[in-house]
Amino acid sequence: MKMSRRAKRMEQHHKRHKTAEINLVSMMDIFTILVFFLLVNSSTVEQLPTNAVKLPESISDKKPEEMLVVIVSDSDIVVAGRKVADVATVVTSNSEIIPGLKQELDYQAGKAGRRSAAPGDFNGQIMIMGDKVVPYKLLKKIMMTCSQASYSQIYLAVEQMETKAGGAT
Repeated sequence: MKMSRRAKRMEQHHKRHKTAEINLVSMMDIFTILVFFLLVNSSTVEQLPTNAVKLPESISDKKPEEMLVVIVSDSDIVVAGRKVADVATVVTSNSEIIPGLKQELDYQAGKAGRRSAAPGDFNGQIMIMGDKVVPYKLLKKIMMTCSQASYSQIYLAVEQMETKAGGAT
């Protein structure tokens, strides 16, 4: 049977204007990767690495905020994953300021100031995570160096103790 002119026009129109197709397999792969990335990076508070350091215990309920962490082990002083000083050298030194630590803290403070939205928005918070057998002399030098590098809010990391059900210990 012969097609009318109108039927031919409609057939050509439908051939030109095909409906769009979406490749769902690729889209599902992308969304799966995106969800995995968001789950991995959704931590609200930095997890403190405690494998090299045995922290003192406390019954404090306050959760730590995200801030710069100084890790003091029995042999090294580490800031942001970089070794800045050797504990044996610092303990025997007569200086109250630790030069490598001061230099790194000044660098970190400058970097934090550049990242902040408003200039001068640097809060000066730092957490010292030291082994419970760290001598007070070393802790005092670290705290003095932190205060010299504009870190005036110094926190000490502790491990939370479990309280007894009958009351406080």
